[in-house]
Amino acid sequence: MSDLLAWPVVGAVLRWRHLRTTTRTVLLLVAAVLVWHGLFGPQFAPTNLATLATWIHYRGLLIGVLLVAGNGFCHACPMILARDLTRKVRAPTLRWPGRLHGKWLALPLFAAVLFAYEVFDLWQNPAATAWLIVGYFAGAIVVDTLFRGASFCKHVCPVGQFNFVASTLSPLEIRSKDQAVCASCQTFDCLKGRRAPEAPSVILQRGCELHLFVPTKVGNLECTFCLDCVQACPYDNVALATRVPGEELSDDRRRSVIGRPSRRLDFAALALLFTFGGLVNAFAMTAPVQAVERWLAIGTHATSEGQVLAVLFVFGLGVAPLALSAAAGYITHLVGGARATFTPVRHIAASYAYALIPIGCGVWLAHYAFHFLTGLGAIVPVTQGAAIDAFGWAILGEPNWTWIGLRTGLVFPLQVGAVLLGGFGSTLLIQRISERDYRGHAAEAGVPWMVIAVGLTVLALWILSQPMDMRITGALS
Repeated sequence: MSDLLAWPVVGAVLRWRHLRTTTRTVLLLVAAVLVWHGLFGPQFAPTNLATLATWIHYRGLLIGVLLVAGNGFCHACPMILARDLTRKVRAPTLRWPGRLHGKWLALPLFAAVLFAYEVFDLWQNPAATAWLIVGYFAGAIVVDTLFRGASFCKHVCPVGQFNFVASTLSPLEIRSKDQAVCASCQTFDCLKGRRAPEAPSVILQRGCELHLFVPTKVGNLECTFCLDCVQACPYDNVALATRVPGEELSDDRRRSVIGRPSRRLDFAALALLFTFGGLVNAFAMTAPVQAVERWLAIGTHATSEGQVLAVLFVFGLGVAPLALSAAAGYITHLVGGARATFTPVRHIAASYAYALIPIGCGVWLAHYAFHFLTGLGAIVPVTQGAAIDAFGWAILGEPNWTWIGLRTGLVFPLQVGAVLLGGFGSTLLIQRISERDYRGHAAEAGVPWMVIAVGLTVLALWILSQPMDMRITGALS
């Protein structure tokens, strides 16, 4: 295990107590610029920072950072800075309602954001994108000034749920260095926060707002990489450690807050929504979706595009994943031997649902990388244009549109590689879960899930091979 916090330069930066405030302040200013340009700048999407930076650059950077370095964007989330400022005026007093614990509220919100992106054409609507950003900030402020802890991050934020799932494939995680040190700890500062000795009511450093107890924490689910536990631990016993990416997805040990993953149907549903959401989102950007929409309109007698898209999303995000996972879980129940006999089908399906996350990540990476890489350079002239809009003269120079990004032909092999790597990762996890739970019948137990993983991989490759409605980047090329 290598601890990044012990590295000479990187460790010093990560340990700096003002790092989080600094990065959040920078991103808060960026968000303010995006909202301003989205509302008052040109409403032609390719020349507006709100649409370009949000739907091209932010999403591409997001998935890249999640897979390379972990949940860095939650660490630097400007919405938490905004809610911290409002909490100085009004401190939260309520506890999050017990009936809304888990991901059951976040799941429909996640699906709603994916649906809204398509039905309202957010990629080409700067003003709507600006209002969406404002809505995110308003939601974080309202929820977290009413309820204690990180209720918005944990139970509401759709982007946060996406980050939690994708960061399970990160090569980094927060963990304790020495369990013996944690066992002898009497204060639990990493969880409760560090208080002033002379005034116990004064919190010098807050602990984990998501209630993750470092000694029993496993993996990155629920972890925002805030590093508050690092600052709070009086024994310097918290590490930002390297690990095998995705290993937590086949680990069914009871873990802090979450319990056993195979018993958490809400987390399993989130894994399925993440995976199938990537496919539906990518498919909706291709030319064949128009033919499917016409077919659905005829079959359902829908009278608007919104109704047709609603049918497509209900099937793609609800019916298909639930039906496939239930069928595969039942087959595993039949062929898995004695171990499966005493395990409910829902828990079998939940165990294997996590194994589909790699193929989901492969699809999201392939999709977002396409737009990011083909539109990479557009941020320069658009920023130059925004400076002219703001100051009335070319303070950053005249917009230079001579280079936009990579040609699509150069990006396609990278997309194929991302999907194949994701599919390979899912098959490995299916094998590990089968060997963990059905030692004598591992091969038979994993077959239906292998079929799903291979089928999703083939479907993803087919989607990538279709003519892409490039939308923003297409208008730039």
